Amino acid sequence: MYATCTFEQAQQNVAELCAAEPSLSVTDIALRLSLTEAEASLALPAEMVTAVSGEYAEGVLTQLTEWGNVTTIVNSWGSIFEFKGPFPKGKTAHGYYNIMGKAGLHGHLKLDLITNIAFVSKLFHGTETHHIAFFNQEGSCVFRVYLGRDKARNLIPEQLTAFAAMKKELTQ
Repeated sequence: MYATCTFEQAQQNVAELCAAEPSLSVTDIALRLSLTEAEASLALPAEMVTAVSGEYAEGVLTQLTEWGNVTTIVNSWGSIFEFKGPFPKGKTAHGYYNIMGKAGLHGHLKLDLITNIAFVSKLFHGTETHHIAFFNQEGSCVFRVYLGRDKARNLIPEQLTAFAAMKKELTQ
């Protein structure tokens, strides 16, 4: 990773861009700095990101099913697909984590290709956001799960608590 610069240089560049334009998405930061999304996410200032190994993916996904309504986002070749609702339960079989939603989101995630997970907390379009991003070995974001909001567009307090608890649990 970091073919064009060192991790320390990426951290400095990302921090400077975040300070200048705090509402930029991680995707836009990556594009502006010629980094992968994983590189940009992992180089965010320490107060904005907690990174863990992809080996925790199944455990994270299992806990997400208990959080209530979240927004799952998949970016694919410039297109964005969103699913709003509870993250579906799943199980591992035939080399995949099979997401078994009855309606809406379902699919098959190749868990062994998830190399990094980032818990990101940063402004987006001037709004506080928190999400969990799952990255592959090329540094591409496979998908993100954003914390949900109530009808008044406020973050759901129980999810903020669960997000903080999960980060703490995985980094102890």
